[in-house]
Amino acid sequence: MGSIFGKIFKVSTFGESHGAAVGCVIDGCPSMLPLCEADIQKDLDRRRPGQSELTTLRGEDDRCRILSGVYNGMTLGTPICIIVDNKDARPADYSEIAKVWRPSHADYTYDAKYGLRDPRGGGRSSARETVGRVAAGAVAKKILGDQITIRAWVESVHTITMPAPSATPAENDIEASPVRCPHKQTSDRMAEFIKKARSEGDSVGGVIRCRIDGLPAGLGDPVFDRFEALLAQAMLSIPACKGFEIGSGFAGARMFGSQHNDIFQLKEADGRQVVGVRTNLAGGVLGGITSGAPVDFRAAFKPTATIAIEQETLTRDLKPATIIGRGRHDPCVLPRAVPIVEAMAAIVSADALLQQRTVKIRP
Repeated sequence: MGSIFGKIFKVSTFGESHGAAVGCVIDGCPSMLPLCEADIQKDLDRRRPGQSELTTLRGEDDRCRILSGVYNGMTLGTPICIIVDNKDARPADYSEIAKVWRPSHADYTYDAKYGLRDPRGGGRSSARETVGRVAAGAVAKKILGDQITIRAWVESVHTITMPAPSATPAENDIEASPVRCPHKQTSDRMAEFIKKARSEGDSVGGVIRCRIDGLPAGLGDPVFDRFEALLAQAMLSIPACKGFEIGSGFAGARMFGSQHNDIFQLKEADGRQVVGVRTNLAGGVLGGITSGAPVDFRAAFKPTATIAIEQETLTRDLKPATIIGRGRHDPCVLPRAVPIVEAMAAIVSADALLQQRTVKIRP
């Protein structure tokens, strides 16, 4: 069912939205890596529901348990299983949709493919599945170490966009905002806009930007396994993600080559001369291989499909029907999607690093 991602650092997620539990199994994590549940819990807390009035009111504390692969606080090199129990499941909220296909949900396509689906909150297609991704991403970050940082933030909600930052925003500035937008004035406007959409029974989408700083040159492979192609696959596999661009992205299509080319130059780093670029319109990847410049990309997320406005649809026996979204849902997925984007970026980066093993950086 397409539940495994990665070549060496392999992540398999399991569980349904209103089943007993969700989680992941990680294969290929090196041994002797310090790891405890607190390392994972920090990111799970950033993803969990009920963080603010801008998110779903589902009451999950998302406490994780490591079931295998760790002994005395160190990874064994064997499969790591991480589980999070579902404690506030309310499957009765979804009894109506067992026979009705919700607009813009996976109800119809799951029925078309499997002939059967779990209607409780979308089952496997729910964003609850991403608990396992975030847990695995926390382990991937331990592999990457302190020299490689991954930071995502909400750049826009609907048509409200923050000014372009001169550098990667500080984690404290991002986390200080309930929207996870590091520009306070824009964050306040976004929050009010999301509240208004929720009060009207509607939802909104937007764009998350992410930067990976500190990756060495040489990661990724040409042709089909390009670093940015794997990043795109990772991002577009996140529920509600509908677009991906790296570097200049679609804006680059409106530029001349003389404007777009990144000029190589020598830069000072740690007391030595290293190869750098004046601009980074390529987004840190050339020919599918990291250049050593920050990997800079954006992921676009659609508005939450479940809304409290009556909509027309069809039943499973092809009868016209109407439906109003029930249950507990985010009016905007972006604030909680930020740690998911970081997690998938970390998984891609850790897997690429383990594949490369030895990287030679020439000045």
